[in-house]
Amino acid sequence: MTQAPATPRATRRQHDREIVALAVPAFGALVAEPLFVMADSAIVGHLGTAQLAGLGVASALLTTAVSVFVFLAYATTAAVARRVGAGDLPAAIRQGMDGIWLALLLGAAVIAVVLPAAPGLVDLFGASETAAPHATTYLRISSLGIPAMLMVLAATGVLRGLQDTRTPLYVAIAGFVANGVLNVVLVYGADLGIAGSAWGTVIAQCGMAAVYLTVVVRGARRHGAALRPDLAGIRASAQAGVPLLVRTLSLRAILLIATAVAARLGDADIAAHQIILSLWSLLAFALDAIAIAGQAIIGRYLGAGDAQGARDVCRRMVQWGIAVGVVLGVLVVVSRPLFLPLFTSDSLVKDAALPALIVVAVCQPISGVVFVLDGVLMGAGDGPYLAWAMLLTLAVFAPVALLVPTLGGGLTALWVAMNLMMTVRMLTLWLRTRSGRWVVTGATR
Repeated sequence: MTQAPATPRATRRQHDREIVALAVPAFGALVAEPLFVMADSAIVGHLGTAQLAGLGVASALLTTAVSVFVFLAYATTAAVARRVGAGDLPAAIRQGMDGIWLALLLGAAVIAVVLPAAPGLVDLFGASETAAPHATTYLRISSLGIPAMLMVLAATGVLRGLQDTRTPLYVAIAGFVANGVLNVVLVYGADLGIAGSAWGTVIAQCGMAAVYLTVVVRGARRHGAALRPDLAGIRASAQAGVPLLVRTLSLRAILLIATAVAARLGDADIAAHQIILSLWSLLAFALDAIAIAGQAIIGRYLGAGDAQGARDVCRRMVQWGIAVGVVLGVLVVVSRPLFLPLFTSDSLVKDAALPALIVVAVCQPISGVVFVLDGVLMGAGDGPYLAWAMLLTLAVFAPVALLVPTLGGGLTALWVAMNLMMTVRMLTLWLRTRSGRWVVTGATR
């Protein structure tokens, strides 16, 4: 007896279940990551202002260094998911191991640069004479954990590609707890000061990397996948990551330009900008969780040769992105009177932030579409287009943002320029998805 084809409603319910099952744990893991820095700040802050300032400089440098290599997670997720869809789990895990080996090599290279260059990097970021020694100490010690951090990124990509976002959530929670305990013990119990905080973070990151490696190695042995380095596979992983690296660097440039422009507007505006940027980043976690689900699901559908299924789930995820964006926008508007006092009591800062927050709220549905389509194209392995699209976005945003101090409008005008940036991203991504050129089926692109 032939099974009746699924109705559109049943298909939507199936897609919804897949999206929620992957996105909710992914959101938890994403939120857990910045808690590392918050825990360190809370503990180190009681040592003194100079130590906290040093931590701020060192953390900014480390965050930049690690975020540049986020392609290790994105590219690995897409490549592994394709092979999962094609039904070749050994090849999927082998692809993941190539990404982990690449992460280890990149981490070693970063250590070789950061250790001797730490004092110069700290000075470049303008640390004061009292904060610089603490920043250098924290940066040098914490850089030893960079290989582990990058391995965590790659291994997270492996598990996401295997349609598992729960394990990364559990590991992130355990890592956060371990980091907090180690920081308290080493900073105060062992009286190591800011060095104890750095060592606590390194140990926690290495522990997370060890857990991930155990999970991946077990999977490799179960499916007969090789563990040894494969130069051709590592090279392929690096080549797939280069366009995503260009995309990430372009996005970082946009954020740096926005901060530089805000600094030129005055102290109240830069303070308000930092508050808004922190909220914008938090909102991005919710939308990025859907994008991560998109990477894993789209890769699997294309790997299985189901082009129509990939298009259908893309359409459904866009609907999710818009809906979540509307909800987030409403929450921003409603919570403004409660949100701002958490960060400042300065009326000038509040006055600068309030209208800009409305601009942020209005943009959230657009951001929802951007994050989803970004994830879809990553899952499809369409990195080169993403790189060119982000370069175009940077070229449009930069002159508009740089004109804000001249033309006036203050911080609100700057965030209107940020909305323009997101709108350009949405148009470039929408045009690509509508063209259908991203729909390339098979175990590899």
